[in-house]
Amino acid sequence: MTGAGAEGIAASMTNERPLRRGWTTGACATAAAKAAYAALLTGDCPDPVEITLPGGQQVGFALAESGRSASAASAAVIKDAGDDPDVTHGALVRATVSLGAPGSGVSFRAGPGVGVVTRPGLPLPPGEPAINPVPRQMIAQAVGEVAAAAGAPGDVVVEISVPDGEKIAERTLNPRLGILGGLSILGTTGIVTPYSCSAWIHGIRQGIDVARAEGLSHVAGATGRTSEAAIQALYGLPEIALIDMGDFVGGMLKHLRDHPIARVSIAGGLAKMTKLAQGLLDLHSKRGSADLEALAKVAAKAGAPADLAERMARANTVLECFQLADQAGFALGEIVAGQARAVAAEVLREAPVNLEVLIFDRQGVLTARSGSAGAHVETSERNRRS
Repeated sequence: MTGAGAEGIAASMTNERPLRRGWTTGACATAAAKAAYAALLTGDCPDPVEITLPGGQQVGFALAESGRSASAASAAVIKDAGDDPDVTHGALVRATVSLGAPGSGVSFRAGPGVGVVTRPGLPLPPGEPAINPVPRQMIAQAVGEVAAAAGAPGDVVVEISVPDGEKIAERTLNPRLGILGGLSILGTTGIVTPYSCSAWIHGIRQGIDVARAEGLSHVAGATGRTSEAAIQALYGLPEIALIDMGDFVGGMLKHLRDHPIARVSIAGGLAKMTKLAQGLLDLHSKRGSADLEALAKVAAKAGAPADLAERMARANTVLECFQLADQAGFALGEIVAGQARAVAAEVLREAPVNLEVLIFDRQGVLTARSGSAGAHVETSERNRRS
């Protein structure tokens, strides 16, 4: 790739080299569509092709392929996600552009490997190609630039396709969200920031919005696959009720505060739920670790024998603390689950939500819980006393 910003980088959270940024599928689709439309009108396919990102940056993309027939032209760009572990890295994003009916403007079609929306609650209505609003705006702007330069009306049909996109989409949340047949064409800035929490939180919000639109009364957010499988099996929840929370419990709760669902279960392992109980709303290891001395003090305050509290304070891991408590017959899990629920309830405030926290071990066995189907979130003051 060429052009300003093509070697943009994001600061790493470690002392390693800075992480290289990449480009969204929406930016790649825009570049491909612009090149294809130029080829359709003029016979020449610009390579590299330059587009304008939503932030105003001018970026050039090299083409991986191009072609033209009597009625349509196509071009494709290889998706470069930089140093982000994006499942679409290396995918070919192809745009095929044909002339539309006079006055029709820019319309969109899902080609092979691009999904179609089948459920409400997403930014696009059911039946629409899964080409999100910002990529649509970017493509329309690029088409307008080519049309203005050639003196054309800009009435076109843009079909976006991604070879093998349906298979790649199996590794995304699309099937759970009701986007079937392939990938979504995404991006709000055109730029992929490596290991971006904003992208994950966006997915959490979409999951909640889809669940609400489907009328679900119970959703669950889990910190990992084991706890997600366990909570799903416990309640027989459908896939659409599983919110891909990961470490971002705060992001999920804040969206639920403004967009409540009647019942919410938070599920996780010992260490993650201990961190939540200690007030951390981002549970990633880089954001902080559990305070074992504080955990020991909580145990002592709750009636743990002094020698147990002392051994917990000297423990190496949260798991060791729980093992010591189990050996002593002390219900540490119930205390942690209760405090974790109190922290989560503080975020939800007065939202009309029945909240529970469940702790599972590494084998998916339920070890502790706080709250139940009928346990509404109390006021913040009452939560602090629970």
